[in-house]
Amino acid sequence: MSLSFRTLDLNLLKVFEALMTEGSVTRAASALTMTQPAVSNALARLRDALGDPLFVRSGTGIRPTQRAVALWDPIGGALESIRGALDEKVFDSRSAQTEFSLSMSDYVASLVMPRLVNRFAEMAPTARLRTAPNTIIGIADQLEDNRVDCVLSVYVNEAQHPGLIRSRSLWTVDYACFMRRDHPLANRSRLNVRSFLNAKHVDVSLAGRTAPTYDQFLASRGLSRNLVAIVNHYNAAYEIVRQSDLIAVLPRDLSAQSRQAPHLHAVPVPLPAPPRIVSLFWHQRNDTVPAQRWLRETLVELFARME
Repeated sequence: MSLSFRTLDLNLLKVFEALMTEGSVTRAASALTMTQPAVSNALARLRDALGDPLFVRSGTGIRPTQRAVALWDPIGGALESIRGALDEKVFDSRSAQTEFSLSMSDYVASLVMPRLVNRFAEMAPTARLRTAPNTIIGIADQLEDNRVDCVLSVYVNEAQHPGLIRSRSLWTVDYACFMRRDHPLANRSRLNVRSFLNAKHVDVSLAGRTAPTYDQFLASRGLSRNLVAIVNHYNAAYEIVRQSDLIAVLPRDLSAQSRQAPHLHAVPVPLPAPPRIVSLFWHQRNDTVPAQRWLRETLVELFARME
């Protein structure tokens, strides 16, 4: 269908923006101070004008079609430019009462939240922070369905929503092999491969039903280790190591902050896996939302290339 810019009601583009940003007809109506029937009618007109459904029902809201995704960058950017030219008001973190939601594992939360809470106390004292579990599985859906604003994770299955998920690398995770200080292997400065593979291991699977990434790496080399326990929290793994003969390949930076640190001995991993990078993920519809942009800039300032 050929569409003329001269005949398109430009108010419909504001409705399109609200639907993309809110992911729900109800929330879009609230943001626009319109009734739900009015938003639904505007969406029907957009569908007719553009010859595409634009949005389909998904879970508790709506999900954009590929046509809507393709339109979002130019339309969203154009509306933001117009808004910036006409309205000098920007996001004021010091008076904002916004609630920000972030999805992360307990490992990431232990490193990020103390510093982020302190920054909020200084720069956004009336805003709120809420964290949600990161189980790896379904994280892209959390962003798509507007359940969280950002994800801090080593992995998100972007293939589920090609082109919709944006990312920014933050830091590389430094792993070590941990054991209790009086472990039979603790008198060695380095472990040989055989001793390492034969020792009893505990590892972390955030979803609790998939093989730990390290075992997938070993399998790719035709190797396996004596994995006897899998937990879904990093702090639980450190505690198990402290109280047992099990060893574990775990992030070095978290151990330094944990109460188990004085009781743990760390040695280099004899079979180091490829580096894993913690990245910041968000949905493209939030690219130009001022509050969301401020949150991302704050996270990057605090944690990008964190040592």
